[in-house]
Amino acid sequence: MATMIAARVHKQDEPMKLDRIPVPEPRSTDVLVEVKACGIVPNLVRVIGNVYGSQQGDMRFLPVLPAIFGLDPTGVITKVGDQVRSVRPGDRVYVNPARKCGSCRMCLSLRIPVATFHPDRSQSRAWKANVDEVRIVVGEPSLSPRKQALFDRFHDHQHRAKGWPRQTGEETASFVDNPFPTEEWCYYLGDRLIGVGYVDNLPGGLSAMYFYYDPDERHRSLGTFNVLSLMAAARERRLAHVYLGYYVEGCRSLEYKGRFRPNEVIGPEGEWSPFVS
Repeated sequence: MATMIAARVHKQDEPMKLDRIPVPEPRSTDVLVEVKACGIVPNLVRVIGNVYGSQQGDMRFLPVLPAIFGLDPTGVITKVGDQVRSVRPGDRVYVNPARKCGSCRMCLSLRIPVATFHPDRSQSRAWKANVDEVRIVVGEPSLSPRKQALFDRFHDHQHRAKGWPRQTGEETASFVDNPFPTEEWCYYLGDRLIGVGYVDNLPGGLSAMYFYYDPDERHRSLGTFNVLSLMAAARERRLAHVYLGYYVEGCRSLEYKGRFRPNEVIGPEGEWSPFVS
């Protein structure tokens, strides 16, 4: 029997232990991924302490100990079930951390075909307002006090304006260590940093991973300008698509993606089809 090394939580308030356990065998609709990288967030300590320690909360959403914990795993598919059609062994993948109930498809992966995209009037205004004033520098991801301060200001504003959860200040480290080729797009107004975006540079297109900006410059629609800049770069590099991640109807932070048209969403069998939001 094939085995693997896993870091598992056995008891509350105890360090994880490295255990050798059997490699799981995928069922008909499962995908087996060899994990190359994943995150362990500080909030995990509070989850284990509050839920396992006090037995409060809904235990249905947490595994029985000992258990493996991790967030945003990425890796390579090694085996698939006999009913899996959309991916195959050898594919590099990012695993969606959301738990799927199976009763709806609110989370829709959305992409924009570069060849047919046409900005609307609002998007055109955002482009014209920034293209001659905002300087973009593309390079390798790195950490700096200035970027961290901008990230903190952005999330503090989003917390007050939209009720986003407060951040720990450690999230930016996850942007600089990725299993895929990642670019850092820094936006400057003069010498002042006003926006930072992280973009996966993939063979089939550019994938927008994350973007944050100076809330004092929100009148510039920098989020829109960031997407339009990716479209321009993809066109210049002769890439077919720009991937924007998830579109969720009714979510203020995600449904704006549907305004970049025409666009496509992926279906349950891995096929892309036109989408009208």
